Amino acid sequence: MHVPDGFINAPTSAVTGVVAAGAIAVSLRGARRELDERTAPLAGLVAAFIFAVQMLNFPVAAGTSGHLLGGALAAILVGPYTGVLCVSVVLLMQGILFADGGLTALGVNITDMAIVTTVVAYALFRGLVKVLPRTRRSVTVASFVAALVSVPAAALAFTFLYWIGGTTDVAIGKVATAMIGVHVLIGIGEAVITALTVGAVIAVRPDLVYGARGLQQRLKLRVNGELVDAPGATGPEPAPAPVAARSHRKVWITGLVASLVLAGVVSFYASANPDGLEKVAADKGIDEKAEEHANADSPLADYGVESITDARISGGLAGVIGVGVTVVAGSAVFWSVRRRRSDDTSPSNTETTV
Repeated sequence: MHVPDGFINAPTSAVTGVVAAGAIAVSLRGARRELDERTAPLAGLVAAFIFAVQMLNFPVAAGTSGHLLGGALAAILVGPYTGVLCVSVVLLMQGILFADGGLTALGVNITDMAIVTTVVAYALFRGLVKVLPRTRRSVTVASFVAALVSVPAAALAFTFLYWIGGTTDVAIGKVATAMIGVHVLIGIGEAVITALTVGAVIAVRPDLVYGARGLQQRLKLRVNGELVDAPGATGPEPAPAPVAARSHRKVWITGLVASLVLAGVVSFYASANPDGLEKVAADKGIDEKAEEHANADSPLADYGVESITDARISGGLAGVIGVGVTVVAGSAVFWSVRRRRSDDTSPSNTETTV
C-alpha cells in the first residue's frame, strides 16, 4: 500500500507530514517506557523482519497481490509506540534506498501504514485480551483479529486522504468500495502472518512479547510421564510461567536468519501481480498523475542491485542489504531511546496485564 508521489496533492501531503512527525516524536518518548536493554535489540529485529516479509507479495484475487503492513505485528511484539517507530523505519529505508513509496508522500505512508495500523490494531488487541481467557492462545487469537481489521482500516484511511487531496477527479465511493474490498482479503494474509509469528515467539519466550506481559499459567511438572501441578501452584493465583531456557540472543539470531532467508531467497517466488493499491489505482484512474520516484536511479531501486543481470541474485542481494540496513538503523534508534536500568525504578509498573 505504498503511496507514490503524485497521488496526493502537496497541501495534504504536508499536513500528513506534520502528523507523522508529531506521531514519531510522541512515539520516541513512549518507546522509552516500552524498551529496555533486553527488548531494544528485539525491536530492531522486528523492523528488519517486517521489511523482509513486505517483500513477499501473496496473491489475493485475480491479478492482485498483497503484502504485510506490519503495524499489528510490531505493536503486539514490542509495544504500540515502538511499533509506530518500527514501521516508520521500514518505510524510510524503502523510500530512500529502494524507491518504494514516494518521498513527498512519506508523511502519507507513515500516517496510513504506521500510525493507523498500529493504533487500530493495538486498541482492538487490548480490548480482546481483556475479555478472552488469560492464555497464550488468546493472545494469538487477538493478534489475528487485530491484524485482520488493521488492513482495511488503513485502506479506509487512504481513501479519506484521497477524498481530501486526491489529484484526479474520480468517484470516491467506488474507490472506497474497491480499496476496502481487496484489503479485507489482504487482511486475512496479514492476520495469518501476524498470528503465526506472535504464536511462535510466545511459545518460546513469552516474556519478550509486549502484548503478553503479565500472562500467567500454572507451573507444571512431569511425573511418571504425566504433567501435574507443581507444589504451590494450585491456589487461585497461578505461578508465573518459567522463562524458556534459552538466551534472548538465540531468539534474535534465529529471527535475523529467518529475515535474511525470506528477503534473500523466498522473495524471488513472491507474486509479481500489483498490490491492492496499485490495482485499484490502475482500475479507477487515480494513478494518472503519479510521478516518477525521486530516487528511481538508486542502485537498489525496485529491490534489485544495479548491474547484476541475474534476477534471482539481484533481488536476493537487495533483500539481504535491506534487512541489514534496517536492523542496524532500527537497533540504533531503539537502543538510543531505551529505558536504562537506573531509570527503571519500578519494573512492574511498565508491564501490561493480559
